[in-house]
This record gives sequence, structure tokens and C-alpha cells, in this order.
Amino acid sequence: MKKIGRVLHISPGEKAVIKTLKPLRIGEKIFDENRRLVGRVSDVFGPIKSPYIEVDITSGEASKLVGKMLYQSLPDKRKRRRR
Repeated sequence: MKKIGRVLHISPGEKAVIKTLKPLRIGEKIFDENRRLVGRVSDVFGPIKSPYIEVDITSGEASKLVGKMLYQSLPDKRKRRRR
């Protein structure tokens, strides 16, 4: 698990806004500290050096996430392919 940042606030559309150090791909899964799926990245905006991401919350009440640290899962190691 890799930290992406803290939830700054919840937008009117029930989406969490997070300031992060590196942009994530749209559709990437986001987890809480207990490795439970919180939602998926729906938008990336702001400056390139410190972008903001918007996460579409799929589980639980969105307002409870304000101030909490969220994480992304690390990709699995690539499997070797036979030629």
C-alpha cells in the first residue's frame, strides 16, 4: 500500500478531494488504512507538481473520510512471458 494523501473535503457530488504528490490514473482503486476499498479516481486536476484527485466514493458515508489518509495498492510484479 502506498500513501496518496489526506481527504481535504467532500464535494457537493459526494466525491472526496485529495491533494497528492503524484497524479494517479483515472479508474485506479483507492483504499483506507484497513485495506477496504473506498472508491475509484474519477478526476485529476490542478498543477502538475502537486495535483488534486477526485475520488468517487463507493462505500460508506463520504463525510466520515474527511481528514483520513487514503492509499493506493501497489501493482503486482510483472509475470514473465514465454516467447
